[in-house]
Parts: sequence; C-alpha cells; structure tokens
Amino acid sequence: MELARASPRGPARPRVLIVGAGLAGLGAAQRLLQGSRHFADVRVLEASGRAGGRIRSGKLRNKVVEMGAHWIHGPCRENPVFQLASKYGLLDDDALAEENQQVEVGGHPLGPSACYSSSGQLLSHDIVGSMGVLFFTLLEESREFLHVAKVPVPSVGEYLKEAIVQRVKEWPDDEETKRLKLAILNIFFKLECCVSGTHSLDLVALGPFGEYTMLPGLDCTFPNGYEGLTECLMASLPKGIVLFDKQVKTVNWESSYLEEAPTGRNFSVQVECEDGEKFLADHVIVTVPLGFLKEHQESFFYPPLPPQKMAAIRQLGFGTNNKIFLEFEQPFWKPDCQMLEVAWEDESPLAEPSTDLEATWFQKVAGFIVLHPAERYGHILCGFIAGKEAEFMETLTDAEVLSALTQVFRRATGNPQLGPPKNILRSKWHSEPHTKGSYSYVAIGSSGDDIDVLAQPLPEDTSDSKPPQVLFAGEATHRTFYSTTHGALLSGWREANRLIHIYNMSESPHSAL
Repeated sequence: MELARASPRGPARPRVLIVGAGLAGLGAAQRLLQGSRHFADVRVLEASGRAGGRIRSGKLRNKVVEMGAHWIHGPCRENPVFQLASKYGLLDDDALAEENQQVEVGGHPLGPSACYSSSGQLLSHDIVGSMGVLFFTLLEESREFLHVAKVPVPSVGEYLKEAIVQRVKEWPDDEETKRLKLAILNIFFKLECCVSGTHSLDLVALGPFGEYTMLPGLDCTFPNGYEGLTECLMASLPKGIVLFDKQVKTVNWESSYLEEAPTGRNFSVQVECEDGEKFLADHVIVTVPLGFLKEHQESFFYPPLPPQKMAAIRQLGFGTNNKIFLEFEQPFWKPDCQMLEVAWEDESPLAEPSTDLEATWFQKVAGFIVLHPAERYGHILCGFIAGKEAEFMETLTDAEVLSALTQVFRRATGNPQLGPPKNILRSKWHSEPHTKGSYSYVAIGSSGDDIDVLAQPLPEDTSDSKPPQVLFAGEATHRTFYSTTHGALLSGWREANRLIHIYNMSESPHSAL
C-alpha cells in the first residue's frame, strides 16, 4: 500500500501550468501526465482558439495544405516527431521505409525542376545545377567555423559573397553569362533565407552556423496533414486540461500566493490572463515563440527576467517565412516537375537588394514547389517567401498577390495569355499576434550560448530545496534543433523531465510502505 506524503522539498502533487499549446507545450503536458505519478494537476493555457501553434493545416478548396510546419526533417529513429507520427499511424509506407530513414541527404532534394529567366527563357539544367553545386559547397564550408578562435567575417552571407567574388574571377564566361549565373545563385540565397527564417543571410552568424544539426532520413510529409499529430496528442490528454482563448498577460514569480480554497496552500507562481482570470501554480513552463517574447518580454514577467536572459531574447534572430498556395485549372509545368524558379536577371547576391518592397516584393519568392501527388492535390504550387518582403506580402489583398504572381508566371514562361490561378491561400505568420514570425535562427551577435541562456529555468539559483518556478521550452530553446518541430517537442520533454527528476529525487526512501 502506498501512502501519499508531502515531501520536505515540495508538495506530493505539484501544480504545473503550461503556457502555449504548441508541440512543446502539448509534449510537456503528455510527458508529465504519463511519465510520473507525481503530476496529476497540469493545465495548458492557450492564447488562441486552437492547439498546434506553428503546426497548422489549412484547406484550399478541399485539399489539405500546410500553412506552418511542412516536413518531418530527418525522419529517423532519433527524431521524436517521426517516432510519434509512426506510432499514431500518420505516415505512408514510403516515409516508413527503412532505406528512407538512412538516406544522408540533409533535407528533401527535389527531382526535376524548371528554372526560367525573367526574360522568358527556360534555363538549361546544366547551368542551374552547376550554380546549385557551387552554392551548397560554399554553404557546407560555412558550417566549418564552429570552434575556430576567430571567424573571417561575421555572417554566413558575407562569407558566401566573398567566396563567390573569387569564383567569378575564374569564370571564363562572357559578361552576360556571368550576370545570369549570379542571378541563378541569388535564387539559392533566397531559398536559404526561407530555410533559416531570415530576411538576409547577412544576418545569420557564421561562427555558430554549423551547430544546427541535421538528422538522416529523406524528409517526409503527413498525407492527411500535420495537424493529425496535434489531434493525437490532444486525444492523449485528459479532457479539459487545455484552456483555449486564455492569453497570458503576466507571469508573476518569486513570490508567495495563498490559495484559500480548496487547498489552503501557498504557490510560488501566479499567472494572470488578459481576461483577468488568475491561476496559481508551483511551476510554469513557458513555451511561447521567441517572436512573442521579443515583443512582450518586459511586461510578460514580474519581476523582470534577469539581464542576460533579456539580452539573449534580443540577440537571437526570429524571422518570417511565408507560403503562398496557388491552385490552377491546368498545369503549365511538366507532369514530373517538382519545382519552378525564376532567375531575375537584374539581381545578384553581390549587389544591394532593392528596398522598394511595393515594386519588387514578388522577386523574393524563392521558388514554387509542385505539390505531389497530383491525384491528391490537383494542380497546386506552393511558393516560399522570407523576410521583409514576406511581411509586406501580408499587407496585400489576395487579389493583389494573385495579380503580381500571374504577371511573374506570364513573364517567366513568355506566355502573356497564361491563365491566372483560380484559388489562393497564404500564411501570414508575422501578423499572428501570438507568434510574430516563423522561427528562430542564430543572428550576428548571438551564439548557441544564448539559446542555453534562454532555456535556463528561473530562479537561477535553483537547488534541490528550491525547485525552478519558471521553465522555458519551444524550438528557440533547443541548441542544435532550433527552428524545427522535433526541437520543439524535445524541449517540452526536457522541461517535463526536469520536473519529474526533481520530484523523483525529492521522494524520501521511507515515503512508500
């Protein structure tokens, strides 16, 4: 028979609040409730009316498309999102194939693509392929400065550009061909901006760039939508523990709050919501996006965060990567084509980009992925756009975006009669008040140490007798998997495990009879 006894280091049944019902928050809740008998009193406060955070599946007509998280990056045994998706039966046979999990490709290499010049020429695979090889060779080189004492330049962008300047000198081509090659290289810069969630690679710190870790496996998608994962996690939790439309205003910590009824206990944390409701807890796990923290850190915590944590929030990067889904009546691309790109001949990575967003925002679209298989999606392109241009795009109407991109396709294909898309759906992550962007990156002036500082619980002088009151999770708190769903999930598990360990350790050897 087991007797529940209060430990000298805290209550036998601690109360935990989790702020945010994204993957980090739901993962933490599931781990606490299923991983330890100590945790029965867990609640999740979600600011919006839905769970999933930056996992959001949308519908274009009746076709499911991903507005947020798109791929499982590195679907292998080490990837907890892949493991959960496999367990819940959410993946197809191709994704589950053993050989798929072992491929070392660093992402999702696309098959046949079509690259047009802005003057309406279909460019040869040879010239586009050679520029892709050059770009990714240099990008790999830029990962090699992780432990060097002094980096040659501050940013990944500057490193790439300096290397390209040297390569251009060796090209035997005429000036027109050189210009075209540079325009093609600029496509790869834009693609990498989307991958890193940044306006410019000049903002991405060179030294820590190689710390981001890629898992093996051929990136895969959820046939019925990424939200299937959210739904399975929600179904695994007791009904009613996730409270929606509960926007947190302030996390009050390092104090003592008496709950007269029903417990008569003192709690060290009080979470106040915008609607005035207050919740008391022993611990709160904060999983809000870094973009939200950047905007609200000074008012969100009382007392304020320690200076080094505030500095880490300021210094780490957080950018916008949006998607534009376009549905066509008939495809203007070949059946086996997997990506469409446009090389703007007036652009070069070595030149200053235009600041006239209204006139040129659409040139920042890095490319359009053709959604496959056609039997499932029909004829849908998914365009990716990052940075200030992505934020500007959010201010436009659907009609304005459709008109601009129709002109791009007509110009690129040389067909002024090309029919416009019949439907559009796009993400607007920068306008989302609880997100303010897409995901984090390590910016100039920051390092992986800032990620660790952000992840450090409060108060800083925690000990066995003084457990942490405020814990931090979310993709921006994972040093090697930032910007990913598996990083978010692992960070939620990390903080849940931290609490489980504390209460397991605090248990007296004589507390069970």
